[in-house]
Amino acid sequence: MKNTIRQVFHSPKFVIGFIIFAALLLTTIIYPIVVATDPLEMVGNGNFFKPGTYVSVKDAVEGSKYTLNVDVQSASLGSKISAEDKEAMKEWLVKFGGVAEADIDIEDAEGLIGLWEANYSENAEQKGLTSSKKKYYVRLNKNIDGILLNNDVIIAQENSETGELEQSASIGSQEFVNTKDVANRRTFILGTDNFGRDVLTELVHATKTSLRVGLIAGVIATLIGLFLGLISGYVGGVVDDLIMFITNMFTVIPSFVLLILISYSVGQNARGVNLVGIIIGITSWTWTTRSVRSQVISLRNRDHVNLSKLSGHSMMRIVLTDILPYLASYVVMAFILQISSGILAEAQLSMLGLGPSTSNAATLGLMMNWATLYAAPLNGSWWAYFPVVITIALIAFSLNLMNTGLDQVFNPQLRD
Repeated sequence: MKNTIRQVFHSPKFVIGFIIFAALLLTTIIYPIVVATDPLEMVGNGNFFKPGTYVSVKDAVEGSKYTLNVDVQSASLGSKISAEDKEAMKEWLVKFGGVAEADIDIEDAEGLIGLWEANYSENAEQKGLTSSKKKYYVRLNKNIDGILLNNDVIIAQENSETGELEQSASIGSQEFVNTKDVANRRTFILGTDNFGRDVLTELVHATKTSLRVGLIAGVIATLIGLFLGLISGYVGGVVDDLIMFITNMFTVIPSFVLLILISYSVGQNARGVNLVGIIIGITSWTWTTRSVRSQVISLRNRDHVNLSKLSGHSMMRIVLTDILPYLASYVVMAFILQISSGILAEAQLSMLGLGPSTSNAATLGLMMNWATLYAAPLNGSWWAYFPVVITIALIAFSLNLMNTGLDQVFNPQLRD
């Protein structure tokens, strides 16, 4: 046993896959202990907040201020003009401002505004422009003028006696606050999703839930496949024909179609995490049964098996002590693949809206489903779906790499 384990951990592929999978598993265990927050808590009052640290504006205004000699205007220009406005400015400068297109860099907001200030005039001849488009450029020019004004921000409070607003303070453009002085702040490493939930916290819990689904599905599918394969391969005859008839029938019908039909018939409210894992498991045992059966057929006439038969040992003892140990490595590899296929099946189901109930727990598939429904790929909210895709890929990659490493260790034809 020790020698076998030593051989397994000398396989580079298995070790790499094991490290990746172990890192993911440890993250799902340790992170909830360190960050004990509800993964479904809607902390953001809005959709798809960008990754970063958010501080309370009220605390920042009322806290200690520091004056820094920093050019704040050029740093803020790019964020105050949209990409559409920059393209419109470039188009006007080329057509009516006499500026060569090669001289315009829309990524350089300060340079673009400089060209605009030097060349734009609402009285310029603008042939081909509609009246609404001309008014758009006038409004755009006024907005730019407002951006260039370096006015202080006035803070006003209502006078309790007169009811009028009175200036209580002003904030200059070069006044800064130290974020450590701000009491209320929250960091979203991966931003928030369409429901305003912390994506990182949700992702860690979703990974744990998906692994749980894969584990349940893998155990059920492997046990069913192992039991039927052992009986079919060892007994043979009518029993073998009956089991293989049922197996072939389930093989002909695509398992994912059965999965969809069963999941839909169960109903959204009844589909918990465990039930989805069970449904996946009872629809994905067929290839394990066929593979185990073929291995048992090659083993049942070996000398040590025939000797056990002559010794009068029961069928159960022969199967468990003389055949199953020779299949142990193959069963482990089949189990690993079943976990991987179970996780991918759950992701596919959830993408179709047939996964676990959305009100109880998040899964990787549900996170992808939500990101798709709320058009995260279209509005540039990569943090809502890209980490999920990477996590699914890492799980599948690590498990398949572990399986390949085991195959190289236990398959004589693949040994170096």
